[in-house]
Amino acid sequence: MAHLLTQERARGLDELLVVAPELKSTRLNWLVTGPVQASPNSVGGEVEKLWFLRGLDADTLDVSALPAERRRHLAQIGRRLTAQALVRREPNRRYPILLTLLAQSAVDVLDSVVQPFDQTLSGSESRARVKLRDELAERAKASEDRLGLLEEILPVLADVGIADEDVGVLPREKIGVDRIRAPHAATTPRLPRDHGHLRLPEGSYVYIRQFTPKVLETVRFVGGTEAKPLIEALGVLRELNATGARNVPDGAPTAFVPARWQGYLDEAAAKGDATAFRHYWELCTLLTLRDSLRSGDVYVPGSRRYDNPAAYLFTPAQWEDHRTEFCRLVGESPEAGEALALVRDELDGALNGLEETLEKGDGPVRLNEQGELVISPLSAEDIPGEADELHAELERMLPNAPITSVLVEMDRHTGFLDCFTHAGGKQARSPQLKRKLIACLIGLSTHLGLHGMASSCGIPYDVLAWTAEWYIREETLREANICLVNYHHQLPMTAMFGSGTLSSSDGQRSPTRGKSITARHLNKYFVSEGISTYTHVSGQHSTFGEQALEAGRPLLAAAQDAGEIRGDLTLERIFDMIVAIARIHGSPDYLEPR
Repeated sequence: MAHLLTQERARGLDELLVVAPELKSTRLNWLVTGPVQASPNSVGGEVEKLWFLRGLDADTLDVSALPAERRRHLAQIGRRLTAQALVRREPNRRYPILLTLLAQSAVDVLDSVVQPFDQTLSGSESRARVKLRDELAERAKASEDRLGLLEEILPVLADVGIADEDVGVLPREKIGVDRIRAPHAATTPRLPRDHGHLRLPEGSYVYIRQFTPKVLETVRFVGGTEAKPLIEALGVLRELNATGARNVPDGAPTAFVPARWQGYLDEAAAKGDATAFRHYWELCTLLTLRDSLRSGDVYVPGSRRYDNPAAYLFTPAQWEDHRTEFCRLVGESPEAGEALALVRDELDGALNGLEETLEKGDGPVRLNEQGELVISPLSAEDIPGEADELHAELERMLPNAPITSVLVEMDRHTGFLDCFTHAGGKQARSPQLKRKLIACLIGLSTHLGLHGMASSCGIPYDVLAWTAEWYIREETLREANICLVNYHHQLPMTAMFGSGTLSSSDGQRSPTRGKSITARHLNKYFVSEGISTYTHVSGQHSTFGEQALEAGRPLLAAAQDAGEIRGDLTLERIFDMIVAIARIHGSPDYLEPR
């Protein structure tokens, strides 16, 4: 990395460790401190960091000469050490840490700009949805009198025995003119196609404008052919923000606007209301951008979380190296012609079976009276009584061992406690270190906590806190888990569950309290905000990964952060998995490890 350390860059790195008067802290501390909630202020702060990093050319730093694990390790050290501790280090140790931290921060801060943009915009829309739901409920209550009146009038209209000249007279005499006029006077305008959803966020237009121009100016969005109108619209919006123009120019792209929102633009254009057209057009652009970022139709170059979806796939050359082995594992022909012929035969057979089932009319798949396809839920499999008896017998055979004894025994077989290394690179390990590590693991993974564990085991709290601070980190936990999974894979009994070439991933959603940058508004599941816990389980029933992530986050981006595709926790490293069948939120995806 010596070629990256110019004299000017070395001065810039040293300035990171000096207290900046306007920040009242060092630039290093400012960079590594992320936002705690999604708000216009947090978006603006992250944008300022991104411009600062670009001024140091952090976004163009190429530190790929270092292995990925080494880069993560150095960046983690830079985040954990204080400025004073880094100043005391030798230059040949201090500068590599700062360089890798800068390169990593350029990616992280870019993600931290787009993520609060998504979350803040979604929060505004979510509040609008709640308000819309309340308004629709009030509208329904107000319509009850009109519905009751209609129920009294319809029998008169439907009675063919009543003469036509009496149809208008009877309702007036029976119901009364005043009662008929009252609902007519309280008539409300017809709702648009989306029931007024877009009109409510329009009320938050000023709030949204506090942060969206900064994001559009700072971040470059790229998309495929389908997203071309949206990308053009973003260019027009940037120009409007830069020049301060108020009206959307004629011919501005609108092909990306969903059909449910097109009526707002048509109505504003028909009335000649340029202000309303600008508001609705800009909201359509921003909300479509958010949805396209989530779906992968639009991506951000240089980002990790919002990267080009093609980056997750094999290149043609890489696929050639894996084609034969992959096809062998899934039982398919490596030749496309043969595979397509087999798929066609399989499809024909499945369709014939479906036709036979539909003809019977009482199977799990049938057509209802309206001709719609009805698929019954799968019934649960009955567990034989012999299986329950065997389960109980095996359970009685298992010893009731204390958790401490289990951890000590597993370390004797696997040495997983050796994976917990000192964050500062310290090599010496005291004889009591493993005892402290076990106490920390039990305390942190149970309701005891370190305070409760200190009271139970006799190790002072400050010793446990120091051990957890310097030894128990995300990367060391990952290494220890890999060690356990690999040992589990080598056991003879494990092969009875499968070869270990498949994995299943699932997300469990949980509501949150308070403010969190990870929480997301998702009205389908949460009253306010919540997160998803993403768990990866191999076909041999070993959990090789788990992470907390934003609810509704794209699966591939989450898999990348979890290390399924890149990083330490790769599928190749964990007993050479070739394909992972990931199931999240009820929707299957197929991932090829890279």
